[in-house]
Amino acid sequence: MLTRRDAISQIALMLGGAITAPTLMAIEAKHSGKTAIADSFSLSDSQRKIVAAVAEHIIPKTATPGAIDAGVPAFIELMLQDCYKLPEQRSFLKGVNDLDKAGFLNQNASGQVAMLKLLESNTKELMSSYRLKQQKVGDNVDKETLEGNNGVPFWRLIKELTLFGYFTSEKGITSSFEYVTVPGKFEATKLKPGQKAFQY
Repeated sequence: MLTRRDAISQIALMLGGAITAPTLMAIEAKHSGKTAIADSFSLSDSQRKIVAAVAEHIIPKTATPGAIDAGVPAFIELMLQDCYKLPEQRSFLKGVNDLDKAGFLNQNASGQVAMLKLLESNTKELMSSYRLKQQKVGDNVDKETLEGNNGVPFWRLIKELTLFGYFTSEKGITSSFEYVTVPGKFEATKLKPGQKAFQY
């Protein structure tokens, strides 16, 4: 049976260069059972509220469960605590604290979205300063990873972890795909409008 760790590893390989090097290393650390060597990491209650709000804006609740329903905020904190190294932990905490100082939770939904769009725009500029590194991931497959000295920016971290947490959760995967536990022969099936894709 496919475990959550295996699913995360396979998703990382499928996405290839879309995943930053520290996230790939964190996945490997979790998979191997190793704990990252870093300072103790924890969030305060107000920081947890900010993380939950940001994750919910990334994957909001609609006809399907949102990030909060899928337990993504707790997943993010656990991954950062157990698997990420100090530069990413510091970068994440700085991002959360910056949003706190800017009064993120005091804004209405549209105000929060505007703040996150600005953060995303600024993050694109930060990511351009990262060094690209080619790495082999399989037979004749190269993957570009991103490395930097100050830790991956907060927005990139929380977006990656929100997607990982959601699509490796039971609620996220079952609400997004038609799950077939025992697949039959492979058939190219035309999906009807609104029909979910199949996940085997």
